[in-house]
Amino acid sequence: MTAHRYRAIFFDFDGVLVESVDIKTRAFAKLFEKEGEGVVRQVVAYHLRHGGLSRYEKIRYYYDHLLRRPLSDEQLNDVATAFSRLVVDEVVEAPYVKGALEFLTAFHDRCALYTISGTPEQEMKDIIRRRGMDVFFKGVYGAPRKKDDLVRMIMQDEGYAADEALFVGDALTDLEAAKANSVAFIARVADGSHNFFEGMNLPIISDLTELNPF
Repeated sequence: MTAHRYRAIFFDFDGVLVESVDIKTRAFAKLFEKEGEGVVRQVVAYHLRHGGLSRYEKIRYYYDHLLRRPLSDEQLNDVATAFSRLVVDEVVEAPYVKGALEFLTAFHDRCALYTISGTPEQEMKDIIRRRGMDVFFKGVYGAPRKKDDLVRMIMQDEGYAADEALFVGDALTDLEAAKANSVAFIARVADGSHNFFEGMNLPIISDLTELNPF
């Protein structure tokens, strides 16, 4: 799938550029393990189904709908901080999705590349910097701002037309952000993983070698 016609490409991070989805799955399971296996299963299922959603929104959902316990803003921040401690170093060390580094290296000076993540923005910027990936991106964005709002803001600020931009993601939130801005979308579905885009008639790639035109 060629990228030649695009002036801007928006990438989700976890599961699209870096194989880090399992790291965050394990972290959520660890955070809620004391609540029992049944809760952990539901926590993990919700996390996977809502990839790209902010951890703050996920944690709030778990307390409101699974645990049915009150959660103050201070407690929410404490849980989110504990999550960060579990994941950041591992994400920094996680392997690239196959073809991702080659794509970023080849195309960062041909079109504007952006990371649009559900990870808190400063944490995402720190991870990108620690991995040495900051040279590839014109912008790195994350929570608490919503992905559809971020894409809209970038397109307006930079003057990109809808047909000049592409979003590459692995979650329904990524697709929703692309649709909200009339931007083309390509889904990354790793071999052997669940296809949340089944029946949607979307272009699907198993890794980024398939996005690479050389």
